Amino acid sequence: QNVLFLIIIIIIISSSSSSSGGGSSGTKLPFLCDSADYINMPVLLLLHILLLIVLLQFGPKNPFKTQQMAAPRNMLSGYAEPTHINDFMFEQQRRTFATYGYALDPSIDHQETSTKYIGSVDEAEKNQGLTVFETTQKKSDKRKKVKGSDASNIDGFLGPWAKYIDEKDVAKPSEEEQKELDEITAKRQKRGKQEEDKPAEEKTILHVKEMYDYQGRSYLHIPQDIDVNLRSTEFPEKCYLPKKQIHVWSGHTKGVSAVRLFPVSGHLLLSCSMDCKIKLWEVYKDRRCLRTFIGHSKAVRDISFNNAGTQFLSAAYDRYLKLWDTETGQCISRFTNRKVPYCVKFNPDEDKQSLFVAGMSDKKIVQWDIRSGEIVQEYDRHLGAVNTITFVDENRRFVSTSDDKSLRVWEWDIPVDFKYIAEPSMHSMPAVTLSPNGKWLACQSMDNQILIFGAQNRFRLNKKKIFKGHMVAGYACQVDFSPDMSYVVSGDADGKLNIWDWKTTKLYSRLKAHDKVCISAVWHPHETSKVITCGWDGLIKLWD
Repeated sequence: QNVLFLIIIIIIISSSSSSSGGGSSGTKLPFLCDSADYINMPVLLLLHILLLIVLLQFGPKNPFKTQQMAAPRNMLSGYAEPTHINDFMFEQQRRTFATYGYALDPSIDHQETSTKYIGSVDEAEKNQGLTVFETTQKKSDKRKKVKGSDASNIDGFLGPWAKYIDEKDVAKPSEEEQKELDEITAKRQKRGKQEEDKPAEEKTILHVKEMYDYQGRSYLHIPQDIDVNLRSTEFPEKCYLPKKQIHVWSGHTKGVSAVRLFPVSGHLLLSCSMDCKIKLWEVYKDRRCLRTFIGHSKAVRDISFNNAGTQFLSAAYDRYLKLWDTETGQCISRFTNRKVPYCVKFNPDEDKQSLFVAGMSDKKIVQWDIRSGEIVQEYDRHLGAVNTITFVDENRRFVSTSDDKSLRVWEWDIPVDFKYIAEPSMHSMPAVTLSPNGKWLACQSMDNQILIFGAQNRFRLNKKKIFKGHMVAGYACQVDFSPDMSYVVSGDADGKLNIWDWKTTKLYSRLKAHDKVCISAVWHPHETSKVITCGWDGLIKLWD
């Protein structure tokens, strides 16, 4: 092509020269023409330039240029030519090279079908040319099962329930090893049970010199040489507000949990305390401490006399209920179901004095028989720990309250509640007292109110009788009535004794009774103005 191009240029120059010479003989080269031929100078100049380019192209090579320098280039660093690359393919190969160290050779057309790589070729062969956008597809070996798929073999057929070959079984001990393990476990359980179940040793201390007087009467004998008829079953006609403190019983080293007066007469006072002790006090005459009952290893929560007062039950946080003889101080029986008893009550019927019920921490009310020591009934409808049990309706029924904020009414010996009272606005009621006439239940509510429920038939809330003005702040402060139903009394969290008028629900009096919580207030059933209070300061006080 270059030779042909050179011949064409020479012919053009020759023809140009001959035409310009005007018929002169001979052919002249452009660079040999004289001055007369400069008429067509621009054309001749162009022809000279073309001739020079051809001569440079086919002239001798530069011996000082390397092969790389001699290569054709259209830019300083080399020769660039336009091309089209797919953006996805470019990014795929760039990331693959950055991750695995290899990529498809970009100098080869049709990279999608190419198998030539640059970079780490060994790695490319190992990974079979996978890119970063592709994942290795490993064929997972299927787990093999134990052979036993022959359905004709009835005993050996396993079917789809066959175990896997690599499945591990828990190693079971042999018969001898199992016997040894059972013996060790039994010993541990026995040792733990002995340590846990071992009840505290019961003992009693008599604080008076003579247990019997010259006529052979013990302190259980109701005194007749005082100005009040303690044997009477009639209540005082008119009661008055107590004004001042007239006596303090001190003997407990920790807070007093509850106080109970001797049935009917009220000439003796029984108290239980967080110091694990129970004490019996005189209410009249010298007001001495008569006897101390020791037998619980933790704080005593509740106490309850039987009808005659000859025996009483104690419930403590050591999970034991104990039956004591009031006169001798002897512990007659122990009862436990391994749960904490929160309250305990004898059945008030004369023919059921061998039965008692206890509200437990496991949401149950448990009924025991003293004669056999066995649980004979369980009432388990509550959803929280049972706090109180109160007999109503001539002892045919009893009312229980619980941490589940409900009040339930039960028929005796029927473990299904026939009345359930629970309103969204109700709070827990951890202290309940029956009125002297048996018509009303006073319930200490945790929203700093005393609510009154009817104790006959319908058990409806009496919305006209709501007593406010004190703060119990979560304490189970015991409520009581005056014998003539004129007043309602209660302690509070500040240690004050609060007295309300029954008819108007007006707060009549507030007396500073204790330095700590006043947990219980009891109006003496035969006195017009005597109230007994106890508090967490360890003192029991008499007000008149």
